[in-house]
Amino acid sequence: MAWLSVYAVALVGAANDIIATRLNLSVNAVTWTVRVGLFVVPVLAFGVTKRLALGLQRRDREEVLHGRESGVIKRLPDGGYVEIHEPLAPARLHMLTAHEQYRPLTAVAVRDTDGAVPTRTRRLRAGLSRALYGTGTQVSKPTGAEDKEVTGRRRS
Repeated sequence: MAWLSVYAVALVGAANDIIATRLNLSVNAVTWTVRVGLFVVPVLAFGVTKRLALGLQRRDREEVLHGRESGVIKRLPDGGYVEIHEPLAPARLHMLTAHEQYRPLTAVAVRDTDGAVPTRTRRLRAGLSRALYGTGTQVSKPTGAEDKEVTGRRRS
């Protein structure tokens, strides 16, 4: 998404003279807006896209654990109301849980004559891996124990 936003801002920048004349703005003002936008818009687009993706992962996890909303409301003996959830079909359950759960890399030390020290490249790679796949960057798949605790059934 960040690359698409860079392309979109560059396209707007290519038409800066037309935008300036149509909106009665200075060409310099439009050019400076595009210059700043080339750095700011991709970061914002990445952040928004990441938040949307995490929200979708949380929704899928909730659906796996609790099932599909049936639209049936049941009144409890104490006067409260709950909605009945239906279990997911095996094909849908498989589709939501069959993906690979990535884990971040660790900086592996290389044996030197002085001792074990991770190289700068390996430390950089491990840091980038933590940023992409570490805590808070993806929602974990429900485990069998969580599934059994919530629904009372064991998923294979």
